[in-house]
Amino acid sequence: MTDRNIQVQSLDRSAVEDDAVEIVERKGLGHPDSICDGIAEHVCETLAREYRDRVGHVLHFNTDETQLVAGDAAPAFGGGNVIDPIYILVVGRATSHYVEADGTEHHIPVESIALEAAREYLRETLPHLDLETDVIVDVKLGEGSGDLQDVFTDDDDGPAVPMANDTSFGVGHAPLTETERIVLEAERSLNGPYAEHTPAVGEDVKVMGKREDDHIDLTIAAALVDAHVPDMDAYIAQVEAIREHVFDLATEHTDREVTVHVNTADDYESGSIYLTTTGTSAEQGDDGSVGRGNRANGLITPNRAMSMEATSGKNPVNHIGKIYNLLSTQIAEAVVAEVDGIRDLRVRLLSQIGRPIDEPHVADVEVVTEDGTAVTDVDAEIERIVDAQLASVTDLTRRVIDGERTTF
Repeated sequence: MTDRNIQVQSLDRSAVEDDAVEIVERKGLGHPDSICDGIAEHVCETLAREYRDRVGHVLHFNTDETQLVAGDAAPAFGGGNVIDPIYILVVGRATSHYVEADGTEHHIPVESIALEAAREYLRETLPHLDLETDVIVDVKLGEGSGDLQDVFTDDDDGPAVPMANDTSFGVGHAPLTETERIVLEAERSLNGPYAEHTPAVGEDVKVMGKREDDHIDLTIAAALVDAHVPDMDAYIAQVEAIREHVFDLATEHTDREVTVHVNTADDYESGSIYLTTTGTSAEQGDDGSVGRGNRANGLITPNRAMSMEATSGKNPVNHIGKIYNLLSTQIAEAVVAEVDGIRDLRVRLLSQIGRPIDEPHVADVEVVTEDGTAVTDVDAEIERIVDAQLASVTDLTRRVIDGERTTF
């Protein structure tokens, strides 16, 4: 065991599962905010791999300021049109000129790399979006800071432990409550297996969960794609099918009473319905921005402590806003998986600028235990797991770069 500052204490509240009211939200892959998160992170991963391939290690960059300006569209049963394209601007900093110690120079086309990565992400994530006519993608990357390069290089023994770029914090929790799990899995299912055999469902799916005592109420906003919806009857049938699918999924995760609502703003008599041409509300009136949606664990959880940092697009080597939010979640999940007797657990990691990221200013773990288990029964094992996770923080960086960890 090292001398890292790890604190384990009782959480002075009941488990979130016992709260009288719980609210949970997830913005799906096609939501404008999630589109920005996804592009920013895919550009981040691509640039990091490109740097690694060209110069042997990651250089200074951040792409966490991606913005989306909504377009205009005229959806119609059987297929409509995009009138004005969506505009996406990838903003950040990236090192385009690097000189090695032996004088070897590298000129890296960072904006071209970022542009292709952004378009690749859109192509893979939003299949109903025509990249030639429905969207404009622009990139503006200022030069990365040469003064920050030392924190990104390796030492003779392998990957060096970088110094924190900021005094900041990350927060994570585990296990997920029933409501959290249902909200997460509902969106993933609608944008995964369900969408594979139901092309009428667009990628812009938002799930809002509300639990009052033992009643879970889910509100789904699901963009339907006009080319696959011939008329109003077909639209209504799709809405009902989504409702039934989410209800069945939810009841697999809970014995509580469940109610599901889908597209509650629809007015069938006036014809005002959630019909789109591209599968996303970004086509008409809904702007987006990095960091305005899901937190690092994929959820928005007002019953929990959360960081306001935008995780997506930040440099995965030493940017605390990314590393500590992902790591705190990973630590919480590891502790709950390995230690019995825990009902709820919160991890807070605080950095200090210039300090190695594997040595946080404090790693604070707060625990709600099951009846019959005291914190003193489990604190030593928790501390051991936290210490091991901190010691392997550079492996988290590798997995982020290789696309093995989601950030939203």
